[in-house]
Amino acid sequence: MREAILLVVAVSAFAGFALRGIDGPVTEEDAAKDKPVAASNAGERDKAFAAWSAGETVLPRASNGHFYAEAAVNGSPVNFLVDTGASMIALTGEDAAAAGLSWSEGDVRIVAQGASGPVYGVPVRLERVMLGGYEAENVEAAIIPQGLDISLLGQSFLSTIEPVRIESDRMVLGG
Repeated sequence: MREAILLVVAVSAFAGFALRGIDGPVTEEDAAKDKPVAASNAGERDKAFAAWSAGETVLPRASNGHFYAEAAVNGSPVNFLVDTGASMIALTGEDAAAAGLSWSEGDVRIVAQGASGPVYGVPVRLERVMLGGYEAENVEAAIIPQGLDISLLGQSFLSTIEPVRIESDRMVLGG
């Protein structure tokens, strides 16, 4: 492992010299480029690496025009309708229970505003959501105990994948 890290450092250093050229002194501008990446940029770099390493996940369009995906929530399989307009994941009561989530009737409150009025549910954080090669932790969601026929895969997960695009009759996640 240590040898692999040293190799990466050596290749990076060589690439820096090759791109900059070794025929002159290092300028202040060159030195600034070689400073460590700030913590805020490191997160973006890690996110980009995760997307690259995960590859693409392709979802075909169903005959009803929607996209569906099977993902794992806290290790349990859940069939989702992909809803790019939903701000967060919405789980049916059945899917939430299968994922090990519990709630009481007293926990139910307004969690969103839908086209037909307020949506009642229980706000939760999911430990882990996995789809294809993508994994997100601590994902915002809501349990909708009544009135939801299928769980919805919303932006609280989809926004962790870049890019998400629709090409003809398929939705492409990542790549």
